[in-house]
Amino acid sequence: MIRWILTLLCVLLLFCSPRAALAQQGQTPNFTEAQQQQFNEIRQKAFAATEVGNFPTAEGYWTELIELWPESPVGWSNRGNSRVSQNKLEDALADFNKSIELAPDAADPYLNRGTAYEGLGEWDKALADYNRVLELDPNDAMAYNNRGNAKAGQEQWEEAIADYKKATELAPNFAFARANYAIVLYQNGQKEESVREMRNIIRKYPQFPDVRAALTAALWEEGKRGEAESNWAAVVGLDTRYKDLNWLRTIRRWPPVMVTALEKFLTLK
Repeated sequence: MIRWILTLLCVLLLFCSPRAALAQQGQTPNFTEAQQQQFNEIRQKAFAATEVGNFPTAEGYWTELIELWPESPVGWSNRGNSRVSQNKLEDALADFNKSIELAPDAADPYLNRGTAYEGLGEWDKALADYNRVLELDPNDAMAYNNRGNAKAGQEQWEEAIADYKKATELAPNFAFARANYAIVLYQNGQKEESVREMRNIIRKYPQFPDVRAALTAALWEEGKRGEAESNWAAVVGLDTRYKDLNWLRTIRRWPPVMVTALEKFLTLK
């Protein structure tokens, strides 16, 4: 099976992330030494562009690699990732479909295609892809996290909580899954447990804007105004997108109770 490397591209769907893949180990088929060197150089440029968030450039590099080796499923999957990160979801789906056609038993293209389906609001198709990943690898923490996101999209809060919890059990340092778990607990009315989990996350990851923003909202609701303001000051210094409630609803996809709580803080209600 193809060997994949994990990376998080938290741009389009902040906590519903595609997973980038590294090309197969060993020499690519029928390549001369010069072609192999060219392939490796372009691949490294593609990953470097991804690391700094330059997704259009990364897409161009992955296109060059596909032209060099059209039968490489990882090239198609990675280009799909770069397109997801630009909200070019239909084009991304075409790339993931091609990757799956070339490597039907590889987990990553299914997981990545699921993120594109989520972006289109096609929850059932996303769930089918995440379930396929879990058939291939029952211990895939990211698949559980992303399936939780899709369940949350369907407002199946209890099922989402279960998936987030499973993700954190499989990968205790998976901070994004822990954040999702805490936020959906709040939506589900388990506010005390949610706030406790948020505090624990911030203790370990003090520069985590998503959790600080959520904690701001929860503390404001509790009447702890000074502590809420303190957390918000940190949020604004880290990521100004949290001022945009539409972004929270449609891109980050916070659940409605959490969005309403932050709206009250922002409007001083």
